Amino acid sequence: MKRETIGILFISRPANLRNHIAPTSVLRLSTASNPRCKRSADLSVLTQRRNQSDHSSTFTQVQHRYSLRESLRSTTCQNPLQSKSLSHLRVSRQPIYSIKTSGKPFTAHPTLSAPLQRGYSSWSAVAIVSFVALLYAYFPDNSELYKEEKYPSTDSKAAPEVLQIEEFCEYIMAQENQAGRVGNLTPEQEEKLKLLWIATLRVFGIAENEVVEVDDSVVKEESENGKKPKKKRSLFRRSGKDSAVTKSESGPVTPTGSGEDDKYGQTKEFHEALASQSPESLRATFWGMVKHDHPDALLLRFLRARKWDVDRALIMMVSTMKWRSKDLHVDDDLVKNGELQFLEDANSNDPARKKMGEDFLSQMRMGKSFFHGLDKEGRPMCFVRARLHKQGEQSEESLEKYTVFTIEIGRMVVVPPVDTACIIFDLTGFSMANMDYGPVKFMIKCFEANYPESLGVVLVHKAPWIFQGIWKIIRGWLDPVVASKVHFTNTNLEMEEFVPRSNIIKELGGDEDWEYKYIEPSPTENDLMKDTATRDKLLAERENTVKEYEKATMDWIALAAADATKVKEERSRLATNLKDGYWVLDPYVRARSYYDRVGLIKKGERPAFYPQRAEVSPTPVVATAPPAVNGAKPAETSQTDLD
Repeated sequence: MKRETIGILFISRPANLRNHIAPTSVLRLSTASNPRCKRSADLSVLTQRRNQSDHSSTFTQVQHRYSLRESLRSTTCQNPLQSKSLSHLRVSRQPIYSIKTSGKPFTAHPTLSAPLQRGYSSWSAVAIVSFVALLYAYFPDNSELYKEEKYPSTDSKAAPEVLQIEEFCEYIMAQENQAGRVGNLTPEQEEKLKLLWIATLRVFGIAENEVVEVDDSVVKEESENGKKPKKKRSLFRRSGKDSAVTKSESGPVTPTGSGEDDKYGQTKEFHEALASQSPESLRATFWGMVKHDHPDALLLRFLRARKWDVDRALIMMVSTMKWRSKDLHVDDDLVKNGELQFLEDANSNDPARKKMGEDFLSQMRMGKSFFHGLDKEGRPMCFVRARLHKQGEQSEESLEKYTVFTIEIGRMVVVPPVDTACIIFDLTGFSMANMDYGPVKFMIKCFEANYPESLGVVLVHKAPWIFQGIWKIIRGWLDPVVASKVHFTNTNLEMEEFVPRSNIIKELGGDEDWEYKYIEPSPTENDLMKDTATRDKLLAERENTVKEYEKATMDWIALAAADATKVKEERSRLATNLKDGYWVLDPYVRARSYYDRVGLIKKGERPAFYPQRAEVSPTPVVATAPPAVNGAKPAETSQTDLD
């Protein structure tokens, strides 16, 4: 009777296990028996050793001890019950390993004496290593934990199934990604939104200091959850040791803030805004920022960013209004005058204006960053080619204006239900000459303090080894939530986890045959802005709609949820009017940009990133809409919406 046992053990060596696991080994053991109890054994070990001198293995600490005869060909068993086993395996430092033998008789049942007391047997060691290898097969070295502790590996994963996404499809984000958005609020979240609206309207001088009644359903749910129910509460506590409000000289009651986790000093900016700006000015800036967005969606961004803390969300929102109107002049200068103004400044005799215009346009012309395409979640992608930035080539102010201008463009190409963007930092050819910490810190501040909940995912592509130290510094500046959105990709297969291959531009090895070519501004492209009569008429119409929306909002807050159906319908209708009305107003208040010239931004239309694919119409994916809480009707997706 012949018995053959083959044991094959393959062990890969990831970065986090290289110093603990032996090199790849193939072990084959053959045994045979005959009536005379003669047995033969053939043992061969093939392995490949890593060349690192500091490599150590538990196997190297164990000596070879075999009960084989000197010829390694045959041995006579003293007892039929005895069998051959491998007690210890020693791995030498030679590329091909040899086997040393001893004449010591082999025993079938070794005890803890002699050479076996150090490790029982090498079979135990092999079993342990095999077990570790199996565990590692289920927990590879590219896990999230490993990514957080180690610099991302360049090893490729198996190619995921590529999802082909076309521009004209309705992009339906995952249900969990829509939590806390318009039409998908819990009763508690809706109550927080009401409180923030009251606080906002009071800052704007619209609402009086009132007591807000809590919805009975919310009170009941809080009671069932073990929370102490409240029949009514004021927006801000007016007295007490833990009071979070003060009475400002201008009138409205405002939160002071605790100052905890105030990374960017927004509490101070909040009070400065109330002291230096009129309620009308803050209100105008707010509605200027809303543009074509749903007003609720803008407030919900601040609430989600501040974990539904109404006081902190109000501080963040008001400080953002100050930043937009007093620091960067986003709506009354940057967006209003746009690229054509920078072109005129570049030809100016004023050295400061000339420098600013040239610096801004040089970044637009080289394509330091640009929007093109959509990722798997339907988020517009902004590509940043870091190799094109050279420290000191542009002024700090021009870099900041260029950054904000790019973010504002991103807001114009985002289409609900998508409300975030994908940023891809292409680090191909990156060197220390391209590293500039100042613009990086400014960009982080923008997304964390002034454009909350705008980042969907950040991909750092093909980062060189020198970026390891840079990333450790940058990560320390990031909020943990923002840092969790950063992913490193080194190959196209890794990028395809986030972006369909058909949407990856050829510059990065994808199939999208597109390249950035800047189109210069036309001297007549902003002529509609000279028609001040039409502009003023449209602004007056928008102001009336805004007032109606503010009134409907106060009515919605005053009514219980069961009685607010008609008011919710009215708010939804007015929000739609604000969106449609903005696109009519847009060419009168916003200068044309490169993205208008290439036809990407159109009046209320979905951006056509892939016009050449419009002839192919795959079956659209339609998801069941979640029940609306703060809207009159659930969001619906019809075939008409997919056109």
